[in-house]
Amino acid sequence: MSEPQPGTPAWHELVVEPIVDPDIEIVDPHHHLWPASPLLPGNEIDDLVADAGSGHRVVATVFVECRTGYRADGPEHLRPTGETEYVAAQARVLRERHPEAAPVAGIVAHADLRHPALDEILDAHEAAGDGLFRGIRHALSSPTDEERPALLIPGHAPPGLAADPAFRAGVRRLGERGLTYDTWHYHHQNHDFLELARAVPGTTMVLDHFGTPLGVGPWEGRHDEVFDGWADDMAAIAECPNVVCKLGGLAMPDNGFGWHAGDRPPTSDEFVAVQARWYHHLIDTFGPDRCMFESNFPVDRLSVSYPVLWNGLKKIAARYGPDERAELFAGTARRVYRL
Repeated sequence: MSEPQPGTPAWHELVVEPIVDPDIEIVDPHHHLWPASPLLPGNEIDDLVADAGSGHRVVATVFVECRTGYRADGPEHLRPTGETEYVAAQARVLRERHPEAAPVAGIVAHADLRHPALDEILDAHEAAGDGLFRGIRHALSSPTDEERPALLIPGHAPPGLAADPAFRAGVRRLGERGLTYDTWHYHHQNHDFLELARAVPGTTMVLDHFGTPLGVGPWEGRHDEVFDGWADDMAAIAECPNVVCKLGGLAMPDNGFGWHAGDRPPTSDEFVAVQARWYHHLIDTFGPDRCMFESNFPVDRLSVSYPVLWNGLKKIAARYGPDERAELFAGTARRVYRL
């Protein structure tokens, strides 16, 4: 009999734990949905319900763009609104089919923030979002030529995007409209993000996935070295009061911890032993009221199950007081995304 393949339900069943602190209220501010395709299994509402209902008290979630469901025709700059239409429809299905489940309470969509018709794009997302549209992610992730072959999920941004005057004007416009800006980028781009945050102080900037400290390709085996430089970068970014952080997405294969290739997934204690220092540095640097735990599911499902992940996050949060934990698990996300 063959061994369970990493990332599959049978593989995750090799590590099953009691739920830690099941009464803690959780808003999961970062997950994805997409329909099945010939190349990729789907992750739709029933999958989200199974994850969010697997034992922890998840009370709401936020969808973040993942280049799915774009319109196949019409003006190019408006095609990403198809994703917002798709997710809003999925959210309606969730309310109708699973009224007891955590609702999708917000949508972070995609737009090309350099486009001269940006307001038209944002208006279209507002119209498509059924009241759920909260902001834009136009990611800065731009891998080097040396990094790209080793990355499972390489970014697509052009080099220097954060300094583009048209892009900065777009990020600024989000703040003027009361919308958030999310980014996903790599650790060696943290200075670019810092300069962007300083240039647009009126926009709430959401730093996804710790600024993605890489651990593959040229960064393989260099976690300690990366951590030291990353920690200094984060201390500088924390001086920008318009920046908040999502704490999660650090179990992606590109982070280099190797769990996605193991005979079994990590336990929550193993997760904490390896990753706690990254979490504590951001919580201590930014403060709990500027940090929010995230799942980044289903991407991080390649390495860890939803219940084990949140067990690990609760163990990391145990050193903080009740009010601080409430911010980390729900309060910051509610405030930032106006839930």
